Amino acid sequence: MAQMIEWKYEKNLVDYKIAEETMSSRVEDIISNKKTELIWFLEHNNVFTLGTSAKTSDFKNNVNIPIYQTKRGGQTTYHGPGQRVVYLMLDLRNGKKDIKQLVWNIEEWLILVLRDLGILGYRIPGMVGVWVKDPGRVNIDGTHDKKIAALGLRVKKWVTFHGLALNVNPNLNFFTNINPCGISGKGVTSLHELGIKINMADVDKVFKQTYATIFTK
Repeated sequence: MAQMIEWKYEKNLVDYKIAEETMSSRVEDIISNKKTELIWFLEHNNVFTLGTSAKTSDFKNNVNIPIYQTKRGGQTTYHGPGQRVVYLMLDLRNGKKDIKQLVWNIEEWLILVLRDLGILGYRIPGMVGVWVKDPGRVNIDGTHDKKIAALGLRVKKWVTFHGLALNVNPNLNFFTNINPCGISGKGVTSLHELGIKINMADVDKVFKQTYATIFTK
């Protein structure tokens, strides 16, 4: 019988470096079967993080918040208050060792969460993350696609860490300093900007309610 997953919720902002160290430690404990899988909900202090594929050209302006080189996959993104970050420390050793499938599952989970909140989320081929249509604003490329959720993962001995970031009500101005996830020409949005005024606790409930629909052993 599989061990129960631990669900952990942080009330205070968590420094990015401390979060990464905490994840690394937990992953080692999962690998050695000392601890269970963990799904960790939190918000970070303002920070730009650089994934393993990040480019210096992703920055369009000088910035006045910390920049942190992380070990996750992906490119450059922003984290800060008002953004729900969910870190997934999952053990893939007894299931399907398929990272592409895991990325698809995380996107599908986000799409389900958005659907429950009355928003149509979707994928754009070749771009990791989840998008929505913003009818009121046109992008530089002439489309209405706005990114509402990003994801980046790392896997060690088939145990995952890092995860997803959903924009609930962050300061979206920070995104104007970068090409989020290396993508130029498209915008970024949030639940609040789309008219969904919801608090983090209620967002978290929807994540938990929809989890088992996607992730089954």
